[in-house]
Amino acid sequence: MLMNGIETMLVNSLPRRWLQRFYELSVFRRLGGSVLAGGRVLELGCGAGYGTQLILDNFEAGQVAAIDLDPAMVTRARRRLAGYGERVRVSCGSATDLRGVLGADEDTYDTVFDFAIIHHIPDWRAALDEVSRVLKPGGAFVFDEVTAIALASRTYRLLFDHPEHDRFTAADFVSALADRGLHVGGRVRMHRGGRYLLGVARSRT
Repeated sequence: MLMNGIETMLVNSLPRRWLQRFYELSVFRRLGGSVLAGGRVLELGCGAGYGTQLILDNFEAGQVAAIDLDPAMVTRARRRLAGYGERVRVSCGSATDLRGVLGADEDTYDTVFDFAIIHHIPDWRAALDEVSRVLKPGGAFVFDEVTAIALASRTYRLLFDHPEHDRFTAADFVSALADRGLHVGGRVRMHRGGRYLLGVARSRT
């Protein structure tokens, strides 16, 4: 599901970028969200490419594949990331069909990043199916998510558009990861009464 204009403006704002750079990255590192040197990385919902740039600049990824459902965002991301050459590939398509978008086979990526995009996907479980399918054994799913509690708040209802059915709580999300062989252990942080969660889930070796 595409973001509306207000949310698109917000996620591309300076405060959101500061939050990603100065808070989320440090939390991910503390929780074990590293990238293997030279590893292959996937980012779901790359938007204008700022998160992808953070991954390229702050982790030792060899190659990053970034996807987004919005063609306009893909164009912006390609422009932003042009200087990274063959280290990055930006594609337009859905996180529920990584084979169709990227030709991604099983066990393709060492790390998958989700900077708060899966709560936008109506069939979010299908997206997690794809994450677990393409992650290599022992790979990491690094996520920042917004839960049903936040989405039901007055601010979110008035300003943003999100799928209205089958929203997940923090517990639902962690449980769905475990069902797919992705385990967070103690590598998760919840904020504001479970409205937001950040974590690192590891696939089975």
